[in-house]
Amino acid sequence: MTDVLPAWTVAPDSPLLPDVVALLEEHLRDMHATSPAESVHALDPTALDRPGTSFWTARDPDGALLGCVALQDLGAGHVELKSMRTAPAARRRGVGAGLLDHVLATAAAAGHRRISLETGTQPYFLPARTLYLSRGFAECGPFADYVLDPHSVFLTRLL
Repeated sequence: MTDVLPAWTVAPDSPLLPDVVALLEEHLRDMHATSPAESVHALDPTALDRPGTSFWTARDPDGALLGCVALQDLGAGHVELKSMRTAPAARRRGVGAGLLDHVLATAAAAGHRRISLETGTQPYFLPARTLYLSRGFAECGPFADYVLDPHSVFLTRLL
């Protein structure tokens, strides 16, 4: 069996590019449509463009945006997965899994020891939770500045 490389690549990028801003705004709209405002922890593009946050996009060979993901450094070898989003036209093509695998490998190579994330409890978030669990994440308590919230699931894994 021959491994076939995906017809897209993951690379560092800016969350302030117009196509990325549009995808992140869509992400924020969906988060507010599915969760109470106080339970929405997604970051806006400006917050993703700060020191301590690394940001990547997946793009097809023509440069079309397929998805994005960020890692926020929490200190002490701990990073948080933020703003993972696949463009609607790119869903079910492995983009989310590819982005997740990329950040897991990148974080481990950088010497981080743990990666955590917050996601929603609603059925809308089931595909994301399923993906995270398939990559070795397990439920944990709140981390960083999070607090217990019936609309949030906290996941973590060692790298």
